[in-house]
Amino acid sequence: MKRQATITRRTKETQISATVDLDGTGSYEISTGVGFLDHMLEQLARHALIDIKLEAKGDLHIDFHHTTEDTGIVLGQAVAKALGDKQGITRYADVHLAMDEALTRVAIDVSGRPFLVWQVNFSQPKVGEMDTELFREWFQAFAQNAGITLHVATLYGDNNHHIAETCFKGLARALRAAITADPRQAGRVPSTKGMLA
Repeated sequence: MKRQATITRRTKETQISATVDLDGTGSYEISTGVGFLDHMLEQLARHALIDIKLEAKGDLHIDFHHTTEDTGIVLGQAVAKALGDKQGITRYADVHLAMDEALTRVAIDVSGRPFLVWQVNFSQPKVGEMDTELFREWFQAFAQNAGITLHVATLYGDNNHHIAETCFKGLARALRAAITADPRQAGRVPSTKGMLA
């Protein structure tokens, strides 16, 4: 059964279309109009081995907030749809992701119950042209719409680019592990409730 999905979202603020293949090779075609966000979503695709095609047009003349948040919404919805009833997945995963001087811990539960714990601090208001406060907005939107519990904590780091990148790569590696099929589950949902919601 193919774990693929396409989601389109159109508002007065953004128009976004995204297609994901959870069992891909990490290929990507991403265009949001926000260079650093493109770079982070490319990292997500590559390191999660999820194929992502995403095109976003947003009100960038105002700021990057709506485009950033709405890409998180759309990608989260696409992942949730592609997962279906989550039969046979590993469900839980965690990773420590290092990049030079920065180290971030990401833990995930693909539970159907969205929650974000965000313990990440930036020393500068921007990375490139992107506001660093928008990273939390993206992770919140993604977790809420993917239906996952997500804990992200940067343990230490000085370079803001590295800190942001460890968050996205950490999510990628944890998500990759959590949605991987567990052969011992034999198609069952990994919950004593019989469902993940």
